[in-house]
Amino acid sequence: MLSQVEKFGQEDWRIFYMNTIWIFNKKLGKLVDFDGSNDTFGLAIGVVDPDTTRSPRTGEQNGREYHFTSKADFERMIGEDAFVEHAVFGGNRYGTSKAAIKDVAATGKICILDIEMEGVKQIKKTDLGARCLFLSPPSLKVLEERLRGRETDDEEAIRKRLDKAAVEMEFGKEEGVFDRVVVNDQLDRAFAEVSEWVADEGRFGQPV
Repeated sequence: MLSQVEKFGQEDWRIFYMNTIWIFNKKLGKLVDFDGSNDTFGLAIGVVDPDTTRSPRTGEQNGREYHFTSKADFERMIGEDAFVEHAVFGGNRYGTSKAAIKDVAATGKICILDIEMEGVKQIKKTDLGARCLFLSPPSLKVLEERLRGRETDDEEAIRKRLDKAAVEMEFGKEEGVFDRVVVNDQLDRAFAEVSEWVADEGRFGQPV
């Protein structure tokens, strides 16, 4: 299983969730190939692609990483109560639609969502009963090194992400929010710890 480690991305400070309709951070998809057939965790997994108002990055395709949506359409969807959660990150809107979750749940697979801090707060108010794990860098300094090493963001974008990360790392320390905190200081160790937790917590996560 650890052969999958090389797929792990550097944005490892994000938050992820899992449960019945299991909610999980899609960024772990860099760790495991979530094509619906991968059995790394012994679970059937389906990716829920969020909607976003940001522009596609190089190599991204509409309907694969995200559903790229205009600001007007996103606002319309908010008005129609079409989202389970939505939030602003880096000046752009992101949201997980109810329809996208239902589509994956209908296949009998566990749903995977990419979710921000404000979205987490909204999800916690629902009856999904999410199991929560916070994957954190050892420090903001290490996170900055990783972001710069990607060479995909300009200075302003990096600073915004670091500022946001600082807030989310503090949020991750709040009592009662997360069931587990894993610090990604060594990739193999972090992967093993996450895998063990997913296997243990995932036993109850059968689709309904």
